[in-house]
Amino acid sequence: MPKKPKTLSYKGHPLRRKENLIYYGSMADKYIVMLQVMDTKKVDDMDIATKVSVQLQLTDPDLKSRDRIVKKSEKESLYLAMDVAAVWLDRALTTM
Repeated sequence: MPKKPKTLSYKGHPLRRKENLIYYGSMADKYIVMLQVMDTKKVDDMDIATKVSVQLQLTDPDLKSRDRIVKKSEKESLYLAMDVAAVWLDRALTTM
């Protein structure tokens, strides 16, 4: 029997990454958060995010991409961006 790959999650919601975009939440829910790493700096041999765009979005495929955005912000680190994303997503999903 093939093993099911483990899904990365943060505070109970799934995380998906493609290049500099991170999607937080499930497309089956009404809302997701899209995080875009806009700038990085080199620390030793790692790239560290120094500018991250955070957007709370509706998952409705019938809306235009600009109409899906509910809230947006920019943060100075991935840690701060994920902190905001978790709060926004939890609040949005509990008010459904």
